[in-house]
Amino acid sequence: MSHPSSDAVRLVAIRDTPLDVTEVLDALGDDGAGGLTLFVGQVRDHDGGKGVTALDYSAHPTALARLEDVCRRVAADHDVRGVAAVHRVGQLRIGDLAVVVATTAAHRGDAFAASRALIDTLKAEVPIWKHQVFDDRTEEWVGTP
Repeated sequence: MSHPSSDAVRLVAIRDTPLDVTEVLDALGDDGAGGLTLFVGQVRDHDGGKGVTALDYSAHPTALARLEDVCRRVAADHDVRGVAAVHRVGQLRIGDLAVVVATTAAHRGDAFAASRALIDTLKAEVPIWKHQVFDDRTEEWVGTP
């Protein structure tokens, strides 16, 4: 059963405080959902063959509106009951959660497809940029236009 996309978008946020997987799961609670697919992106200690020592995320002022739009589109394009996406900004440490996205659907296949579309579209379209400092003291911006 399809639901209007506005009803399906349950949680969308960009924040500078630690992310909580339980908050996302709670936002998607639904007795009609047979499957919930969760993706958690965390800060790793390496990238491109170099050790990462520091990382921060910056968001353009339009980032939240763009993230809301991505969530609405994913909800409209997939047979889901719920969609949630939360991204962290600011200084993060190795192991910190950078992004949490999840979708619920009556069936697992729809939840998997929607969550994959959600994280891939978020990464491609939402203006949030990663600044990495490596152990050789070089730096890199990722995702900037």
